[in-house]
Amino acid sequence: MKIVALAGGVGGAKLAHGLAQILKPEELTVIVNTGDDFEHYGLYICPDLDTVCYTLAGLANPETGWGRADESWNAIENASKLGGPAWFKLGDRDLGTHLERTRRLKAGDSLSQITQDFCKAWGIQHTVLPMSDQPIRTMVDTDEGELAFQEYFVHRRCEPRVKGFRFEGADEAEPAAKAREAVESADAVVICPSNPWVSVDPVLKILSLTPTPLPLGEGNRVVAISPIIGGEAIKGPAAKMYRELRIEPSALAVAKHYQGLVTHFVMDTIDSQLIESVRGLNMQALVTNTLMKSHVDRKQLASEVLQFIGVTV
Repeated sequence: MKIVALAGGVGGAKLAHGLAQILKPEELTVIVNTGDDFEHYGLYICPDLDTVCYTLAGLANPETGWGRADESWNAIENASKLGGPAWFKLGDRDLGTHLERTRRLKAGDSLSQITQDFCKAWGIQHTVLPMSDQPIRTMVDTDEGELAFQEYFVHRRCEPRVKGFRFEGADEAEPAAKAREAVESADAVVICPSNPWVSVDPVLKILSLTPTPLPLGEGNRVVAISPIIGGEAIKGPAAKMYRELRIEPSALAVAKHYQGLVTHFVMDTIDSQLIESVRGLNMQALVTNTLMKSHVDRKQLASEVLQFIGVTV
């Protein structure tokens, strides 16, 4: 059995960790959104990729879900005193990741190879891949003009009203080679509880915009877990984005977002009244606890998701 998980952000990283607690290294590949990558202080930053890797390695900050545990902030505090921007917090431990990644990219190494080597150094046995080795940038169309994702998300704290999204470079980019292979050989695809608009859509766009479209959703089981619980996002701006796009945020809205792709859909017990509406979208539906407060919760949800799509665990 081979499973591909599509992930981005804290929710995606948590479920990826749950799956990694159950599946053998050769059974799981995690393909991560890189649409929110950007350059800062001359360094190449991969927020979603790092969040997933730090989480799998047991290095993530348990309070924020992103960044490193036991972090310090000496470098960024000194840089800001000297006039540098401080809106994106780069911890001292985290800084080492970005320094080495940037050095290797400039030396000609691919992001996939660098990520593979980082995972080995951190003791991650499961395969983690960027969605592409080519740069793709998520641009947010707002009532204040188009903003790069990190400018909108971190610097502006999601305050501008969202009007739409554009994935710059996506038309020219291709999936990372091993990402293509992983999807083509997968028995099932798990769309983690990540923001559908800015964490999952870029991955889906890259996986489908190729000369020969990848067989995602064609004969394979594709299961999505809703990041919206009781009309709100556990973390991040997903619910706010839905409202500003004039869509009532709900698990059903997430299911409709993936209609035609997803065969199985998982939502929280709070949203159990929506189960028949989801089934009406030609999806099998599962209601369970999707709030992952602990490592045990992550493993439990992962186990239920796998059993739901017929994987024996």
